[in-house]
Amino acid sequence: MAKRVVLVHGWDGDPTDSWKPWLQAQLEQKGWKWSAPQLPGGEHPQLEEWLGVLKDAIPDPDKHTYFVGHSLGCAAILRYLETLPADTRIGGMVLVAGFCSTLDDAHELDSFTNAPFAFGEIQQRVIKSIVIGGRKDPAVPFGKVLELQAELGAELVIDDGKGHFADDDGITELPSVLKALEKCYQQRSG
Repeated sequence: MAKRVVLVHGWDGDPTDSWKPWLQAQLEQKGWKWSAPQLPGGEHPQLEEWLGVLKDAIPDPDKHTYFVGHSLGCAAILRYLETLPADTRIGGMVLVAGFCSTLDDAHELDSFTNAPFAFGEIQQRVIKSIVIGGRKDPAVPFGKVLELQAELGAELVIDDGKGHFADDDGITELPSVLKALEKCYQQRSG
């Protein structure tokens, strides 16, 4: 069965911005299937709407499914994983500039993080988790990345010098994500 990656973009983002087209091309060259739904709401995202899109786009995740999230997309992936049956296992997830608690300057995102996450259940559904962050991210403080990494018991990759890993930072390639996905796959198949 083919490996598939589901990309979940961030707040007011787009599945074709910054490093995402590069990652798609790299993975497709390696035979991975790619899915990257456009999530609704723009600057005013609603968790239930995002979950509806994700459930429609990925109705049957399995051990050949890998998630890549950026920023708010990371919290959306966690919320999606909470909705899955207890016996579901996915191959892995790579969370870039993610967070699992309220951001001081972005209260319009609180619906994604107000309720506690079921981290124990999430950990049981994911074979390998890797969190990527930078110490000088202007949007998601590094402490939030470390909190996410600790809650998930995930591997941490520090990728400094890339801001918030976004278009505004001039990031058009992100090799750390590709390496992390390959590591998740090796863990699942090893």
